[in-house]
Amino acid sequence: MLNFELYNPTNLIFGKGQIEKLSTLVPQGAKILLAYGGGSIFKNGIHEQVINNLKGFDIVEFGGIEPNPHFETLMKAVEVIKAKKIDFILAVGGGSVIDGVKFISAAVNFDGNPIDILQKRILIKENAVPFGTVLTLPATGSEMNSGSVVTIASTQEKLAFGGSALFPKFSICDPTVITSLPKRQLQNGVVDAYTHVMEQYLTYPHEGFLQDRIAEGILQTLIEVGPKVVENPADYALASNFMWSCTMALNGLIQKGVPQDWATHMIGHELTALYGIDHARTLAIIGPSLYEVMFDTKKGKLAQYGRRIFNLTGSDHEVAKEAINKTVEFFHTMGMDTKLSQYTNDYQETADFIVKRFDERNWKGLGENQLVTLDKVKSIVELSY
Repeated sequence: MLNFELYNPTNLIFGKGQIEKLSTLVPQGAKILLAYGGGSIFKNGIHEQVINNLKGFDIVEFGGIEPNPHFETLMKAVEVIKAKKIDFILAVGGGSVIDGVKFISAAVNFDGNPIDILQKRILIKENAVPFGTVLTLPATGSEMNSGSVVTIASTQEKLAFGGSALFPKFSICDPTVITSLPKRQLQNGVVDAYTHVMEQYLTYPHEGFLQDRIAEGILQTLIEVGPKVVENPADYALASNFMWSCTMALNGLIQKGVPQDWATHMIGHELTALYGIDHARTLAIIGPSLYEVMFDTKKGKLAQYGRRIFNLTGSDHEVAKEAINKTVEFFHTMGMDTKLSQYTNDYQETADFIVKRFDERNWKGLGENQLVTLDKVKSIVELSY
């Protein structure tokens, strides 16, 4: 097992009715920026619940944070915080709103041009504005980690950043909030969480036995509850296991002491930036193609995955190949199209564009062994057409 440090200070408050605890979680006397997305929290009653449980606090509202939050929008929030002298942020939304708030938190006191946080992947270790979250859409795990992804609309870049100062102070996770979500968002959430686990699990056989078993438990749970929760989000057993699986998939636990990949995400981000495809759907497009192109280096883990998750039998080669097919089948069951041509007709130059962009960023080798070279990226994207 590799050496590791485990640090996660987020206070996670999970279950029905937990929004009622908001006033005890936000620092007394804080001036709050209430940040949210397109306004669904007004329709499902969450906005009213939040406001009712923050009586007596000075609140400034900031809405309109996009799916795949835009740097340009977030900088407007930074100006509001500076002008209004706000000292606490409350993110009410899904992963995009929470990711956006992490950038806002980092940018307010940043010494320099905040765009550098994204383009230079600067680690934020101090001077962030404290924030909490009320989760409305399980998917990204952003409610219990210190990572974020933000889109720069002007350059069509979707870039990741993070740092130890960007953990939420608290996150309220009430599974009943998913009852009003559209099927597409629930499908996306399941596949997003599933692929998060795969990025930390599907590398090569190693000695992190417990991490593998926990990862496999999350995968098996998502396979079990994923299709059902889309059809019956009001079932609390399904909703709570779905929400907790999404959090556990990316709260830092299963990644400790083991190799990680993340190439699927890095390539997938480009498809979102270029074509506006939902994040989870880009992962369903790229993941299986990456497993095929990188088959020789991933065969051992693919075989383990196939045997433990899908109960497959046969040689390592046979099981590994069929495990990829079973993964695609699961994505299809979750309503995912898995080819780029099913989302856009303008896909022919995509591989060349992404390779050029990675080359300009000096991203010459991605993945657990840095073996996803530019020629491999080209092959992966072309296989995804």
